Amino acid sequence: MDLQVEINYDEINEKEEYNKIIYDVLAECFKEEKIDDTPLGVSVTLTNEEKIRNINKEHRNIDKSTDVLSFPMFEIEELQELIERKEKIVPDILGDIVICIPKVKEQSEEYGHSFNRELAYMLVHGFYHLMGYDHIKEEDKQEMRLKEEIILNRLKIKR
Repeated sequence: MDLQVEINYDEINEKEEYNKIIYDVLAECFKEEKIDDTPLGVSVTLTNEEKIRNINKEHRNIDKSTDVLSFPMFEIEELQELIERKEKIVPDILGDIVICIPKVKEQSEEYGHSFNRELAYMLVHGFYHLMGYDHIKEEDKQEMRLKEEIILNRLKIKR
């Protein structure tokens, strides 16, 4: 099945390079989680600091910009049940990922790796939040980081 990805640009110029990274990374994520044969999709919005700050304030009551926000459409138990009966899944959205492109650029410079690597990381990170993973507890953070690294390594996206 073709990967269902909706890419939106909000106050950011569209770049084919971004589209390719988004599609390649999410395709690998879907494959890794064995949901690549389902009609589940993801919406990705690339935006600026002002827009993501407004979204962060509206949805999380945090009045500051951030690098990535994820809005899952399912609770983890609901998603696991849905995946288990994948032949009966109707087309649906797994969730929304919002990425701040200026923050991606800033962090890539801060961490000393490429913009593309940072964008790919934000996508993987956002995807795993949609899948119900978290990084509040240390053991959960380690599990999430391991999954993120598997995807990035498989795509040969290095630091």
